[in-house]
Amino acid sequence: MPFMEEALDWPLSRVLPIIQKRIMENTTYRGIPTMKNPLDFWVYQEILWETKPDIIVEIGNLYGGSTLALAHSCDLVGNGRILAVDSTHHLIANEVRTHPRISFLTGDACEIWRDVKAAVPANSSVMVIDDSVHSYDHTLRVLEHYADLVSVGNYFIVEDGICHHGLDVGPKPGPYEAVETFLRTNKNFIVDRNKENFGITWNPKGYLKRIV
Repeated sequence: MPFMEEALDWPLSRVLPIIQKRIMENTTYRGIPTMKNPLDFWVYQEILWETKPDIIVEIGNLYGGSTLALAHSCDLVGNGRILAVDSTHHLIANEVRTHPRISFLTGDACEIWRDVKAAVPANSSVMVIDDSVHSYDHTLRVLEHYADLVSVGNYFIVEDGICHHGLDVGPKPGPYEAVETFLRTNKNFIVDRNKENFGITWNPKGYLKRIV
């Protein structure tokens, strides 16, 4: 990988796989693997400051790096808890397990959605992030099951719409197409493409803002 000033004429299609490799192999938070584009996570903390949700439902946690980063962002905001949802939590780092803002619900998100909703106190302000299977069918089911949980003015973030919309990786169709299908019938959300204004995002069409 050359230094940036040596690659200024490279097309974006050549740059994105380099960023992807760094994200998947070397990106950490407090030493915990964290497979997130840092430009997107910067947007996440801006959203948290703007909306100050009471509950963030993070679907897909793996090692827990992003879960812990979200909890620390809530520490700074002074509000919020994380409901970490995944089919297994055996890889979660101990520092994540012991953070007082984080609770774990284990199981397929579409099978335990009633348990997740029951864990959200009445009248809570809620944000949802889906970073789970990324297949078209599963992403669409997550959207359909969890959309009503998101509060007006808050966000449902669907990750990795970059699959075959920037990078030739992952399911096809995938999250990008699932969002398009979901929005054909659900008019409570809009795509807030202003949240993609770094110019590079792993979540194209993935920042869904609830408006009604």
